Amino acid sequence: MTRDELIRRTRQLLAEGDRLQASPSLPALQLWLKLSDDLLVAAWGRMDRYHLAWLMVGKPRDTVRGRPMTPAEESSYVREVARQKTAALQASLDAVERQRMPFVGETGGVGSGR
Repeated sequence: MTRDELIRRTRQLLAEGDRLQASPSLPALQLWLKLSDDLLVAAWGRMDRYHLAWLMVGKPRDTVRGRPMTPAEESSYVREVARQKTAALQASLDAVERQRMPFVGETGGVGSGR
């Protein structure tokens, strides 16, 4: 994957995260989480299990347990998880664009865009 491709795909996922927050859908959230997890693993490798940003994504404080969520609770859950994961994706994009950090499997060298 090139740096430009990583940036493009991350921006697409950020836009989808914004859409999920505006129009919550649990099935769409589940697919988006899978796609964003796959991209982040491809870009940065597997995260350490103690990395706080990853531990907290998908675990909002007010998660309903032991019963199905109401539609309002589900929408709130989707918005909160999408907000958290969007923040993680934004940090990834910042690392690539502003900090020029190399990522796993980068082709063409740091910041070359090739």
